[in-house]
Amino acid sequence: MTIEAVNTPEQALTFLEVPIAIYKQYPNWIRPLNKDIEEVFDKSGNKTFRHGTAIRWILYDENHVTIGRIAAFTNKKYKNKGDDVPVGGIGFFECINDQPAANLLFDTAREWLKAQGMQAMDGPINFGERDKWWGLVTEGFQSPLYCMNYNPPYYKDLFESYGFRLFFNQVCFGMHPKEQLLPKFLERHARIAADPALSARHIRKNQLDAFAADFHTVYNKAWAGHGGIKELSLEHCRKIFKQMKPVMDEKIVWFAYHGKDPIAIFINLPDLNQWFKYLNGKFGLWQKLKFLWIKATRKNPRFVGIVFGVVPEWHGKGIDSYIIVEAAKVVQANLKYEEYEMQWIGDFNPKMIALAENLTPIRSRILTTYRFLFDREKPFHRHPIL
Repeated sequence: MTIEAVNTPEQALTFLEVPIAIYKQYPNWIRPLNKDIEEVFDKSGNKTFRHGTAIRWILYDENHVTIGRIAAFTNKKYKNKGDDVPVGGIGFFECINDQPAANLLFDTAREWLKAQGMQAMDGPINFGERDKWWGLVTEGFQSPLYCMNYNPPYYKDLFESYGFRLFFNQVCFGMHPKEQLLPKFLERHARIAADPALSARHIRKNQLDAFAADFHTVYNKAWAGHGGIKELSLEHCRKIFKQMKPVMDEKIVWFAYHGKDPIAIFINLPDLNQWFKYLNGKFGLWQKLKFLWIKATRKNPRFVGIVFGVVPEWHGKGIDSYIIVEAAKVVQANLKYEEYEMQWIGDFNPKMIALAENLTPIRSRILTTYRFLFDREKPFHRHPIL
């Protein structure tokens, strides 16, 4: 076996194509768009390069046939609660079912990270935000959500046999959108809805800037600083909403207010993978036209919970039930979706896990973030509970 660093456009293309042969026998795999992976390694576009670096490798067998790939990252701002050593990352791992091949990929990344001053590596993770390409699928191998990792079940053995240990689990919850909400949701909603200052409304595309500002307020109060999540600028929030606009379904993006103050958000989107799976990883002009045609003519059966948040001053007052019931009134009355799945929640966040379990007990899939300590004698600790 030989391993090569990616240094040329030709090698970058090969890196993107490594998974094709591996996933021939896995019909639930949806090939990611090339552009979404290329953006991670684009120094002009990925702001993480301002305080980090990344490298990619491709693994070949004795006939120079690709059998694996891996990327490694350093990021000065990557820090989890409780970390006492500098931690790097690995990601975009793909490999045939062969432990020596996987070991060579892991060893190569490990030695490079050591040379960068790292003392541990987490993986598979992203060189950037945690809402994309984060974690190894260890339970629930249905088709992946957009920008979610997918892998054969044997990857778990490749990681754990090498010595990676579970750092935290990433739990997704799923349900049929038509399922009746539990009585306690309705009871809490009825109690809190008596306050005339409370209101809930779904987004309007012709008022995106205003809703982006409200999202900015709630998101930063509810999420920034938790589990490594950074604060978002108002400009970035506006950019996010502008990017979402072409695929946004107004009736599944919800905001709650007390008077004029935004106090909760319930952000959902159609699962783009249900359209992108027909594009074979490409997104040029022809594929964009094809995407518009598919979007207009093919039903998308799945929508996805992206962000749910309540500002701290409204915690424990039932606003979560209020916004969910208000959204359900509209979503269930205008049902066109058959599946609902929430983006992952770290098991280090038991409050959000409990909230999700109140909505549905069904854990649709689990992804795992693993950690490997370079000092094998050092005590290992899982991610602390928030």
